Amino acid sequence: MIRPAYVSFLSDYGLVDGFVAACHGVLLCRAPGVRIIDITHLIPVGDLRRGSVVLAQTVGHLPCAVHLAVVDPGVGTSRRALAVSTPRGFLVGPDNGLLPPAAEALGGVGSAVALAVPAEAPATFHGRDVFAPAAAALAAGHSLAGLGAPVDPAGLVRLPPPVLRLVRPSAATASAATASAATEVEVEVLTVDTFGNVQLATAAGPLVPAGVVPGRNIEITVGQTVATALFGATFASVQPGDPVVYVDSAGLVTIAVNRGSAAARLAVTAGDIVRLAPLHGDVPGGGSPGLPAAR
Repeated sequence: MIRPAYVSFLSDYGLVDGFVAACHGVLLCRAPGVRIIDITHLIPVGDLRRGSVVLAQTVGHLPCAVHLAVVDPGVGTSRRALAVSTPRGFLVGPDNGLLPPAAEALGGVGSAVALAVPAEAPATFHGRDVFAPAAAALAAGHSLAGLGAPVDPAGLVRLPPPVLRLVRPSAATASAATASAATEVEVEVLTVDTFGNVQLATAAGPLVPAGVVPGRNIEITVGQTVATALFGATFASVQPGDPVVYVDSAGLVTIAVNRGSAAARLAVTAGDIVRLAPLHGDVPGGGSPGLPAAR
C-alpha cells in the first residue's frame, strides 16, 4: 500500500471545545505535512450507529488515507483501541463497532492490531493520546505491525444488524383483497440527515417481494402516523410539500418531503421502525403522488 498523504477525521467532539484542534496538533506535529480532511465532528454524542454509517458512506469517496474515527463512550474502559489495514487505507479508532462498516467499504479488514495505551495517558482523551498518535505514525510511513499486538479481524466488535424483515398477513387476518398483495416490509431508520431525509437500512432489492417498487404509491407507517408517498427517482418526482420514497446517493431507500422534512412529517428518528407497503389497488407506474394522512 502506498503511504497515505491524508488523514480523515470523524468524531462526536463538536466544535465548541478544543478537542478537535488538539488532535489536529498531534497529527501535524508527528506527521509534518500530512493533510487532514475533517469528515464531521457533529456526530451526536456517543451515537455509534450514526458515526459508523457516516464513516462508511464517506471513506470510499476519499483519497487513500488513514481514517481516524473517535466516537468512544467506553473511553478508559477495557474496550480495545485499534488500528486496521484495508486494501484502500487504514482505520484507527475504538473497538466498539464504529470501524467495521467502513473497513468493508474499503475492501475488508486485512489485518488489525490493538494499540497500547500509555501508562501516563489520561483515561478520558484517547482521541488525542492514543488514536491520533497511531494515525500520525501510519501517515508518517510506520508499519501497522509495529503499532501493537495482532488482533483476529473476526473478533472485532460489530454493531447489531439493523432491522429488515418481510411481514406477511396471517391467514386469520388477511382479507380476500389483501391475501395476495398485503406483504409489508419493516425496516429500521438508519440515519436522519440535515434536511430531514429519512434513510432506511435497505437497498431497493429486498423490497421487491413486498411490491414496494419504483412507480408505485407506498403506504408508510411509523407508530400511529400514516402517510402515502410515490416511490420516485428524486425530490421533484412529487409536488412541493409531498412525501417521496427514492434511492439515495448511498444506494439506500430514503423517505423525503420535497422542500420539507420527512423526519418532522413522520415524527421519526434514527432507530425507529418504519413499515412500508404498496397502496392497495395501486398500479405500478400509475396514479398521482399521495398526500400524507393520519389516523
